[in-house]
Amino acid sequence: MADLTAIYGSPRRNGNTSTLLSKAVEGAREQGNTVKEYVLRDMNISPCLEIYSCKKDGECSIKDDFQGIRDDMLQSSGIMLASPIFFYAVTAHTKMFMDRFQSLWVKKYWINETPFGKWTPIRKCLFISAGATSGKKLFDGALYTMKYFCDTLDMEMWNSLLYRGLDGPKDVQKHEEYLQEARDAGRDLASSLS
Repeated sequence: MADLTAIYGSPRRNGNTSTLLSKAVEGAREQGNTVKEYVLRDMNISPCLEIYSCKKDGECSIKDDFQGIRDDMLQSSGIMLASPIFFYAVTAHTKMFMDRFQSLWVKKYWINETPFGKWTPIRKCLFISAGATSGKKLFDGALYTMKYFCDTLDMEMWNSLLYRGLDGPKDVQKHEEYLQEARDAGRDLASSLS
């Protein structure tokens, strides 16, 4: 069975995206997979300071909780990441975490000189997001961010579950079909890695 990593990017512990991700985690575990879970709001993760000490070996010189999560993600076959939409983007917790992967971008493209677009996906990602409005472009910013985040980690954007009209912390509880879709997606992701 595959190992997966689940990243909770919401400032709410039991909000809509956290609830949806927990359902996806349940689905993956039903398939017999191991899932390590991280709640970013509870982690000590500094923003990237762009000091570029990573140009030596691709290793970030800031020592905090980032390295442990990064290592688990790099050992995972699948990653599930959930973030609500704040101002048409992922949350600050999520973006700050993603920015720390600049060190791996440096390693991949500057140190190892991987040609852009010339890499093979070795892991898959499920992205879960929810936003309060029904705007047509509500998820565009987050999806672009996810695309390039996935690129850095040699990761295929396997699926995304995007839900509009969810704002209050329990709004998703009114949509059993969303909860079931998240559970199914977690199960299907796990099955696709076997």
